[in-house]
Order: sequence, then C-alpha cells, then structure tokens
Amino acid sequence: MRIVIAEDDALLREGMAALLRGEGLEIVAAVGEPDALVEAVIRHEPDIAVIDVRMPPTHTDEGIRAAVRIRNARPGLPVLVLSAYVERSFATELMESGTSGIGYLLKERVGRVDRFLDTLHRVAAGEVAIDPEVVAQLFARKHADDALNRLSRRERDVLALMAEGLGNTAIAERLTVTEGAVHKHIRNIFGKLGLAPDDRSDRRVAAVLRHLNAAGR
Repeated sequence: MRIVIAEDDALLREGMAALLRGEGLEIVAAVGEPDALVEAVIRHEPDIAVIDVRMPPTHTDEGIRAAVRIRNARPGLPVLVLSAYVERSFATELMESGTSGIGYLLKERVGRVDRFLDTLHRVAAGEVAIDPEVVAQLFARKHADDALNRLSRRERDVLALMAEGLGNTAIAERLTVTEGAVHKHIRNIFGKLGLAPDDRSDRRVAAVLRHLNAAGR
C-alpha cells in the first residue's frame, strides 16, 4: 500500500510514517500543508491519503478542503481524515465527494495501533469508517430531521453502527441479534428516511449522511 501523509505537526507526521513503514507499508510522501498534499497525490498516485483536518494557514478546515480537492483530481481515492476533535462539517463536505473509501478517525486512535491499521486498510479497500466517538457525540445532540425522529431506538443503534462502517454480520454480532433482524431494521430505516432503491447511490451511506447532517445542525 502506497500512502501520502498530510500532517502539519512534524513529530506526529514522522511518528505515523515510522509506524506505517514498520508495518511494511510504503510512505511515498509526508507533507505539512494542503498544497503540498495535492501536489504529492498528483505526482505519486498513492493508494490512500491520511490527512489532518486542521492545517495551515488558518488551522480550521484546510485538510477537509484539500481532501475534497484530491478526490476531485483523483475520483475514488481513499481518504482517511484525522482530527483531535469531533468535526461535524466533514460529512457534507467530504462524503459528498463520493460514497466509498472515506474514513474519519480521532487522533487519539492512532496510538491504538491495531485499530488505526484496521481502519486504514478498510478505507483503502473502499469502505466508509467513522469513529464511534463521533457517532456517539452526534447521536447525543437533538436531531433536526423529523424522519430520523421516527426511527426506533434499535433502528438508531443499527444506523450508528452503519456509520462506523460495519456490515450486517458485524452489526448482528455487536447487538447480539440475527442478521435477518439487522436486515429488517435496515429496510425499515431506508423506508422511514425515504431512501428508495437507486443504482446510482449507496443507501447505507445516504442514511448515514442524513443522520450526520441532521445531528450537526
């Protein structure tokens, strides 16, 4: 796996690079600002980019905007975004650039090597993986979407695990229910959110986006 890292903290940037190299992964570039990230992606054509949300010059959302730029330049490029805090704006700004190969992880998870590597590989394989702490904080907020308010408690549990990127089997194991029950809950979620079958979109991601957008209002 060929990786580009974009992180303005030199110590963390080099630490991640050393960690990933130690796992046999190739770091083709490690940069500290958004323009250098875009240039590195175009030059090296990596398999995935690991990007800090807050980068120079304003340390607000430069990382997210750079991620959108590289996804526009290389559609479908897997992107794993790291943040020290829960940033709600990432959902619409980044996930609307595509519905696969997107991850959002709190920086504290990087120290949990197995978790970090698992998320990295999942996102590189095209999955969507959102930090469970992000999901928990968003669910703790009052939802502004009336359709989401119609979901049962169990359906909310299922939707939260979908937001973490879990498949039906993993959701069933986490909730200690059958896969058939999970399938039924997901079908109910799609119905209540008005997400009809559509070959042009991923309804699971659309449902997650609906939840994140409403929770962030």
